[in-house]
Amino acid sequence: MGILLSAPQTEFEIIEEEWRDAVKQIAKRGEFIGGASVARFEKAFAEYIGAQGMVGVGNGTDALILALKSLGIGPGDEVITVANTFVATVAAIHHVGARAVLVDCDERTYLMDIGKVTQAVTARTKAIIAVHLYGQMVDLHELLPWAEERGIAVIEDGAQAVGARLYNRAVGNWGQLACFSFYPDKNLGAFGDAGGITGSSPELLSTLRKLRNHGGEMRYQHELPGFNSRLDPIQAIALDIKLKYIEQWTAKRIQIAKWYEHELNGISNVVLPCHRNDQSHVFHLFVIRVPDLARSSLMKHLQKKGILTGIHYPTPVHLTPAFSYLGYGPGDFQTSEKASKEILSLPMNITVSEQDVETVAKEIRNLLGGVSI
Repeated sequence: MGILLSAPQTEFEIIEEEWRDAVKQIAKRGEFIGGASVARFEKAFAEYIGAQGMVGVGNGTDALILALKSLGIGPGDEVITVANTFVATVAAIHHVGARAVLVDCDERTYLMDIGKVTQAVTARTKAIIAVHLYGQMVDLHELLPWAEERGIAVIEDGAQAVGARLYNRAVGNWGQLACFSFYPDKNLGAFGDAGGITGSSPELLSTLRKLRNHGGEMRYQHELPGFNSRLDPIQAIALDIKLKYIEQWTAKRIQIAKWYEHELNGISNVVLPCHRNDQSHVFHLFVIRVPDLARSSLMKHLQKKGILTGIHYPTPVHLTPAFSYLGYGPGDFQTSEKASKEILSLPMNITVSEQDVETVAKEIRNLLGGVSI
């Protein structure tokens, strides 16, 4: 995010010619819904993840809703997820009629606190949505067998973590299902809204294909009440082409993070990301923490220098008006609440250069270095 001084090729510029040629072929064939382009990307992405299959859908939020629907989750059920997430995670639970049960995040990684998850389980718990946040994976290797023994499904929200791997196992190949957003700013991003769901159960994959297409895999065959949430072939083409570059682009993001860590290390009042120093963090975002009183000043200072920053996320889900009905209030998830006042996302995309990072760090040092807050 943000536009700095240097300007290497953007993702669009890298794939533009191949994508335009492929789109022309779609237009000539009149293949504007579904078809070979979508099937090709679904197959390629599933193979990349290591899953049995992938079902392309309209966007990441629909992916979560349809995943929950396919598992039969609805009114009377509870789904556990984390308070420190984008609102879509909890909205999906709401829209299937289930109740979201929130837990706090870990104070160092900002990821779901697994210990709090196990404490939150009740007889109504039917699923856990683990959010791989900022590009970093939640370690699910102990939670999965624990949940399976209790008949609780684990769904991965992998929207921010395409390309991440832990114990040589990719994001999207851990839970019963995994949901992805291919929103344009994601590590694997389309040129508009797009999403997908990976899984290894043929039955669940078939159900998902029906749910996305008015309840049937074949036209005019409606086996269950469905939705209209199909992956656009024009977006599928872009994603299929970009998938060939994902390892290269992931390596670049990890390198940018190392530059940031080197340049920002030791600056007063700056807390760097905590991670495992492997590919389990692919840095969709590079998130630092600064004291509450300093963050606004720092954002304004950087903006004046042409450096755009962001906050992901300024309000924990439980404090948003949309989900006040859940009954949580200030102080219920103190780690998430404290983080929301201090976190700051620095520019992170494949066009960021080492010089850019040095510039950002210099400006942060100019404002915060040596200042006791």
